Amino acid sequence: MSARIQAVVLGATGYVGGELLRLIAAHPNFELTAAVSESRSGQMVAATFPHLAGVYANTEFSAHDNWINGIENGAKLALFSAAPHGASAALIDRSLQAAADRNLNVHVVDSSADFRYLTQADYEAVYGGAHGAPHLLPQFHCAVPEHSPDTEVAHVGHPGCFATAALLASVPLIQSGLTDAEVFISGTTGSTGSGRSPQAGTHHPERHSNMYAYKPLEHRHAPEIAGLCETASGRSTKVHFVPHSGPFARGIYATVQARVSSDVTAAQLFDVFTAAYTGSPFVHVLASTPRLKNIVASNYCHIGVAVDDGAVVVMSAIDNLVKGAAGGAVQWMNRLWKLPETSGLLTAAPGWI
Repeated sequence: MSARIQAVVLGATGYVGGELLRLIAAHPNFELTAAVSESRSGQMVAATFPHLAGVYANTEFSAHDNWINGIENGAKLALFSAAPHGASAALIDRSLQAAADRNLNVHVVDSSADFRYLTQADYEAVYGGAHGAPHLLPQFHCAVPEHSPDTEVAHVGHPGCFATAALLASVPLIQSGLTDAEVFISGTTGSTGSGRSPQAGTHHPERHSNMYAYKPLEHRHAPEIAGLCETASGRSTKVHFVPHSGPFARGIYATVQARVSSDVTAAQLFDVFTAAYTGSPFVHVLASTPRLKNIVASNYCHIGVAVDDGAVVVMSAIDNLVKGAAGGAVQWMNRLWKLPETSGLLTAAPGWI
């Protein structure tokens, strides 16, 4: 596909929005038409993201009600949403209505939680508020790309960053039948996972040289992980999840533990994961333990395994803003438009961050 596809980012002023803008700027097939933000409409993108000044020196944020004016009738549109949970669905609904009025060919990838559940009741039970567009739920598919190789869908709700790291480590393990379908997950995330608005828990003096668990065994990502794990593996899965805040800006390190249901060696488990991710360009199964600095600012996931005395452990490292959000969204959008899955995502990441 040689023609450029117009790209729009809703909720473009947050960390995920900024990563989407960065990735779109280097993408061979997507061309940014609008970075949408009601609160900063008319302001320069470079004022919010100085590191993007070289590619968006003259680009302003657009308002929700006028970004559609920059798109020609019948055009192809890649619509990304980085808007917050609880707000994204309604914005997408309005955007799809506007796109229909202009006869646009559109695919949506949403990075919020609004389309990660199959039903309105499931979403509202976890997030405690009304869903913004329940009639759109049947049009959305939720999974990491690696677990949906042949899915033909119109729109995607991208799993959360913790969920992405946990699913990539858990699904082959559970699907193999070598372990019980009960996993104990510990995950540590960087401060960017808490969003752009400062909070007490992400204030630098509190987080620097510090580490602590939060919402142990009651985090809202647990039911998301369990549901998506069951869908991908075919086995009902029980998830025990303890998230931690780490003293770094970006990245997630997840450790998944389970009991074996039969004798299994580390070599067998390594082969299980290698076979599961054959043909998955962004998942590397290592003969050693993953390290965050090797994947930060990239769309890669590094996985390592270990076995001892009836227990197995799978370690997973991703960048929460890239593979866990913006990069995963671009990866999905590539597939929705039948582009090479790696398009715009192969730039070498910096080391020693």
